[in-house]
Amino acid sequence: MKEQNPTKTVLYSIEHAIKEYRKISQKNIEKVVSDITVDQCLVLIILNENKNVSQIEIAKLIFKDNASITRIIELMVKKDYLIRETNALDKRKTKLEITDKGKKTIELLTPVIHLNRKTALDGLSLEEINMLDKILDKIITNCKTV
Repeated sequence: MKEQNPTKTVLYSIEHAIKEYRKISQKNIEKVVSDITVDQCLVLIILNENKNVSQIEIAKLIFKDNASITRIIELMVKKDYLIRETNALDKRKTKLEITDKGKKTIELLTPVIHLNRKTALDGLSLEEINMLDKILDKIITNCKTV
């Protein structure tokens, strides 16, 4: 049996859709805040919703390895989006706090995030979105059980 061209599979289409979504998201974000990335925005949103989340948990939530999330956070500290407080007794434990600039950025970007989602899901019914979500959950479950 002949293998299907990888670029013609549904899994390739899923990845392609995600990459296109990230491109349009970044483009729209840069129109409002020029020095922040999609991943940095995700970090701000996660920290805004849960002040006590660890770097390891953030990495899992945005699908990054620990080294990548450390670099992202370091850049965000340098750009004054975050303050990092290191525990004096255990250097591995750090607390991240959103600065005023970070809070303002969340305010500025919230409508952009909603627009990005609306653009990506345009023309899809609620039923289609729910079905897609269920299908993607099945794929995720299948991959995790292997």
